[in-house]
Amino acid sequence: MILGISGSPRKQATEYVLNEALSILEDKGFQTEFFGSRGKNINPCKHCDYCMRNKECIQKDDMQNLYPLITEAEGIIMATPVYNGGLSAQLKAIMDRCRALGAIDYDFMRYKVGMAIAIGGDRIGGQELAIQQITTFYILTGAIPVSGGSFGANTGATLWSQDTLKGVKEDEQGFRSLRKTVKRFAVFIENFEMKK
Repeated sequence: MILGISGSPRKQATEYVLNEALSILEDKGFQTEFFGSRGKNINPCKHCDYCMRNKECIQKDDMQNLYPLITEAEGIIMATPVYNGGLSAQLKAIMDRCRALGAIDYDFMRYKVGMAIAIGGDRIGGQELAIQQITTFYILTGAIPVSGGSFGANTGATLWSQDTLKGVKEDEQGFRSLRKTVKRFAVFIENFEMKK
């Protein structure tokens, strides 16, 4: 199963682009699952170490619904709007709260394939910095980050919304980067499946 996680608090460009990516993967025969942070109650990590002692998070919020999806997924796509040159607070909270999964199983992300999508209101508005933060999360947790490769999707899928849903739909260059990244992401997952 491929899990798509939207770090946007709004039903706008980020959810739209992530669902487009999942649709491409479904056309390739993958089972997908969407999880949106919009309307969810996901508190920041307290770093209280309760999870280290008790093998569960002390906070009983909507992360409890996301934890099993992360554990079951073979691949994860994290998508974020760009806020202040980086990723959204919602997606950062999700990443930080995964500390509880690491307390249960240090290798909870090992060999999963990870992909990043960032959508900015400006063409050059921090998309690559946001993707770098997502990629760092993948590296730290043992996942394998995948980009779209050279010539258009070097770090992942970067799109320009012009702060509207209409704007992102018209971003042909951005959608090229999305298709390239999804294609490489699918190849990595298929190769891992064949080796199992």
